[in-house]
Amino acid sequence: MQKKRKETAAAILVLHGPNLNLLGTREPRIYGRETLAQINARLQAAGHRRKVDVRCFQSNTEGALIDRVQAARDEGVRFIVANPAAYTHTSVALRDALSAVAIPFIEVHLSNIHAREAFRRHSFFSDIALGTICGLGSQGYDLALGIALDRIGAR
Repeated sequence: MQKKRKETAAAILVLHGPNLNLLGTREPRIYGRETLAQINARLQAAGHRRKVDVRCFQSNTEGALIDRVQAARDEGVRFIVANPAAYTHTSVALRDALSAVAIPFIEVHLSNIHAREAFRRHSFFSDIALGTICGLGSQGYDLALGIALDRIGAR
């Protein structure tokens, strides 16, 4: 007798980099007043409506973010929405992890990184991302998730 394989819902990983746990209180003029918990809840509800498991993960530690990206491949994650935050400008290691797992991803930034300090204008991720959304506040996550849902064929 064959074992029935358990069907799992399609999954999208939303990856949040360092200091995003402080959203709502961290420089609200730049990053807004919405908390990370509020953003995650909204994204998960949008995924639920389309029968997709939206998994959110935040870490201030580069290694934890890399481990999470690597685990995503084994979990069958089909798309990643990534806000590498400050690691955007410094992390070759996180870039390499995203390249290695070969899961399509969209890079998201709350602020317009091109209108800020010169060091923030270079991204180690943009050239390997499906696209980059920046400067639209937390709405950028919604736009990226919508694209991800469409790309994986979620109804």
